[in-house]
Amino acid sequence: MKIDMLVFGEDWAAHPSSTQHLISQYRASQQILWVNSLGLRRPKFNHYDLMRAGRKLFSMCKPPLTTDQQHLRQLNPHCLSWPANRQVRRLNQKLLLRQLLPLLKKSPSPLVWTSLPSAVDVIGHLNEKACVYYCGDDFSALAGVDHDPVQAMEDELVAKSQLVITASEHLAKKFPKHKTLVLNHGVDYRHFATTTTVANDLPKGLTAGFYGSISTWFDQRLICQVAKLLPHWKFVLIGSVQTDVSALQAQTNILLMGPRDYQALPSYSQHWYAGILPFKDNRQIQACNPLKLREYLAAGRPIVSTPFPALAPFSELIHVATRAEQFAAALESSVRGESQEHKELRQNSVKNADWKVKAKIVGDVIAQL
Repeated sequence: MKIDMLVFGEDWAAHPSSTQHLISQYRASQQILWVNSLGLRRPKFNHYDLMRAGRKLFSMCKPPLTTDQQHLRQLNPHCLSWPANRQVRRLNQKLLLRQLLPLLKKSPSPLVWTSLPSAVDVIGHLNEKACVYYCGDDFSALAGVDHDPVQAMEDELVAKSQLVITASEHLAKKFPKHKTLVLNHGVDYRHFATTTTVANDLPKGLTAGFYGSISTWFDQRLICQVAKLLPHWKFVLIGSVQTDVSALQAQTNILLMGPRDYQALPSYSQHWYAGILPFKDNRQIQACNPLKLREYLAAGRPIVSTPFPALAPFSELIHVATRAEQFAAALESSVRGESQEHKELRQNSVKNADWKVKAKIVGDVIAQL
C-alpha cells in the first residue's frame, strides 16, 4: 500500500484528539499510516501506569498493523517508553525503522506528521518530503511527562521540521516565527449542537458538568469548596481518574461517573445546567486550548471557568471566576439569566470552526512545502 501520510500520535482512541480530528479530514483522499503512542516518560509503579502498561502490552500482542476503514491503518509500535535513556532511544530508533521502512517501500516521499517529540529519532530516516510538528501542549510543563529529555527532543524536532503548527498563540511564542502556524482548535459542531435526548444517568435538577481526564491540573479544592457552597447542585465529573480523588469522593453532591463514549457526550453537555472548566493556574493550563471549550459552546449551555488565555475570544460568552464564592455565584446567575438568545450566541461563536475548515487551512500550507 502506498502511504501518503505517516502520523505519529497518541493511541488512536474512541475520544478523538485534535490530531485525530484533523487527520480524519484527509482520509477520503490520502492513504494514512497512524503510529500509536511512543511514550513521553518512564513508567512509574502506580495504578494508572500499571493499567496503561497492561493496555500497551495487550496492544503489542495484537497484529502490529491493523486496517481501519477509509484509507487509515494503525501501527502498534514495539518500543520502550524511557526518553531520558540514550540507549533506549537508540534501540527504539532501530525497532521503529525496522517496522516502518518495509511499509514505506511503495511510498517514495510520504509527509510525516508528528504530535509527539518522541518521534524525533526517526525523522530524516524515512525519505519523507517534509515533516510537520503539531504541538498541542507545552511539553515542558505537561503533567505526566519527563520534562527535560522531552524538551530536548522537541528542540531537535523543531529544527528538523519544515512546519510547526500550534494550538494556541501562547505555544507559538516558543517556536521560530518563519515556520510556525497558529491553528486554534476546531469543533465537531454537528455532533455537539444537534439536539439529542438526555442521558439516563444524568441527575435531575441543578447540575454542573465536566468531561475529560481528572488529573493534577483539575482544581479539586476549588470544586469541593463550590460544592459545599451549593449543596442543592450536583457536580457531574465524566472521565478517567489519573490522580487521588478522595477529596472529591468525600462530597456527596460530587459524582465521579467514569468515562463515557464520545458519541454520548452531547446527551450530557446539552442537558446539564452549566459546563465547568475548573483548572489550576499553571504553565500547562496557560498554554492549553482544550477541545471541550468549543464543544461546550456548541452544546449551547452556560459555561463557568477559571481564567486561562484560550478563553479570550469567547470572554463575553463565559463566566470567569477565580475563587469558590465567585464560581458558585456564577453558576447561580447563569441559571437565572439563561435565554434562547444566549444559547444561540454561544453556538454561533463556533458554528464556522468545523474541523474541515481547519484541515483546509493546514492543507493549503502543506501544499507549499
